[in-house]
Amino acid sequence: MGDKSDKHGPRLDDEMRHETEGLVRGGGPTHAEEWKETEPVQTDAGRDPTSVRNARSEGTPPGMTPRDVENRSALAQVLAGARFPATPEVLAEHAAGQGAPDAVVTALRELPERTYANVADVSDALGYGHETRRF
Repeated sequence: MGDKSDKHGPRLDDEMRHETEGLVRGGGPTHAEEWKETEPVQTDAGRDPTSVRNARSEGTPPGMTPRDVENRSALAQVLAGARFPATPEVLAEHAAGQGAPDAVVTALRELPERTYANVADVSDALGYGHETRRF
């Protein structure tokens, strides 16, 4: 009785198992007639979500390029654990201690001399884009 449900009873459990058997085994739709399939929901008017050439790639907020997202993510990883507010020299030393590439450490050292409040503040100073609208 391990896979049986107390909620429905054995007859209804067997009927439900039979109805879903094709879906479970086939890993996809089980209707022979195409017209019985449910249509996908398309909330993006004028844009094909399956198209390879979209205006922006998946996960890229408006106002940023995929490269900006990658750079900001790498910067956040290198500055993980840094104590803010911080100066460029403190940030560069922390990044060097985290094993950051020399180019990143040099870029952090060359930041304008001021106190940075957080990683987003550093990212803006390095010229990485920032989103114009949040999702």
